[in-house]
Amino acid sequence: MMTGPTEGLGPISRPTPLPEPPLLAITDRRLADRPLPQVAERLFACGVRWLSLRDKDLPDRERLDLARALIACARPWGARVTLHGDPALAAAAGMGGVHLPAGGDPAAARVLLGAGALIGLSLHDSDGAQAMARAAGQADYVTVSPVFPSASKPGYGPCLGEAGLRRWVDLGVRCGMPVIGLGGLDRADAVAGCRAAGAAGVAVMGLAMRDAQALKPLLAALAPEGDDLPR
Repeated sequence: MMTGPTEGLGPISRPTPLPEPPLLAITDRRLADRPLPQVAERLFACGVRWLSLRDKDLPDRERLDLARALIACARPWGARVTLHGDPALAAAAGMGGVHLPAGGDPAAARVLLGAGALIGLSLHDSDGAQAMARAAGQADYVTVSPVFPSASKPGYGPCLGEAGLRRWVDLGVRCGMPVIGLGGLDRADAVAGCRAAGAAGVAVMGLAMRDAQALKPLLAALAPEGDDLPR
């Protein structure tokens, strides 16, 4: 349960804006049916403009090579590729940002990656309000999870649901921190529910790896009314 005082939360200073549409596709090569660069090409062709390389079990050298390959895939689409994990590795690869685990240091990542980098932080309900307060002014967004039961991580929880997500969003509003929902967001109605709760966007892993085309309804649910998907 999210607890703790929230006084003194300051607004973030000139945050790097989230990519549009605000759907973060997270890699897991074990769930993919083809090499990750080919998965990335399909995702970008379907309208995804934000991809983060996770696959933390790979040796650094392999992650570095893979990161550079994904950046090359993203370039013609104007998409941003970030890294889950080590800011130094992200900097070495020339990536557009990093997603840190809970307890990570966004300020140190900013020093390595520069003012224009997109820096995110994972939070969970057990982290409490103080974790959001510490991230304010340093990170550009936080992910909170799991919103709904996740096929990629069965048994992971307890789930926040829309009401729990809204509590985090309300806290984020107070300190100028965009909140991204993660977990079980593989249907357009679930994505729409996150948006209704005030989430700035959503993150998807398993579905993104299995079927890029299946993300199109999710992307449409994130688009302002009347807007087309990116081409």
